[in-house]
Amino acid sequence: MGKFELMALPYEADALEPVISRDTISFHYGKHLAAYVNNLNALLPGSRFEEASLEEIVCKASGGILNNAGQILNHELYFGQFRGKEASPLKGGLVGSAIKRDFGSFEAFKDEFQKKGATLFGSGWVWLSADKDGKLVITQEPNAANPVQRGLKPLLTFDVWEHAYYLDYQNRRPDHLAALWQIIDWDVIEKRYRS
Repeated sequence: MGKFELMALPYEADALEPVISRDTISFHYGKHLAAYVNNLNALLPGSRFEEASLEEIVCKASGGILNNAGQILNHELYFGQFRGKEASPLKGGLVGSAIKRDFGSFEAFKDEFQKKGATLFGSGWVWLSADKDGKLVITQEPNAANPVQRGLKPLLTFDVWEHAYYLDYQNRRPDHLAALWQIIDWDVIEKRYRS
């Protein structure tokens, strides 16, 4: 056991079906995320990051330490934002108001978010984040990058690495992105924005 541990999922492995299958959770969470945790723990001894938090490592490290820490942080935010069959709708709140203010409407935001996710070349993430003034921005982050490296507060993310969707959607990344809205827990996104 190392410093970092595999997060506990806040739902059962089949709770996100049919949007994300139990098989995808088994591989994506149970194999990929677990490997990032094990790899980071193996890389930390003798590094200058043995006492650092995940966010500190992501903002200051490079190479394998950064890649594994970034993937842990990204996946913890990703898996932590879903609720499954009773996902909470966007009811307004501060995030709903900010989306309307910064994108014009929720539909315009969704369209831009999905387009950025679909057009990110290769592997990576599309993020909704807030800047220091609370303004919302959408960014494409390649590989293991995270908006905290830009001084932003990450709120919502869609994983566009193929392992996130290939078992369920094959090469249909846009279909995967469109389906994820059904399982977003907007209460979680609201708490992240308010924190």
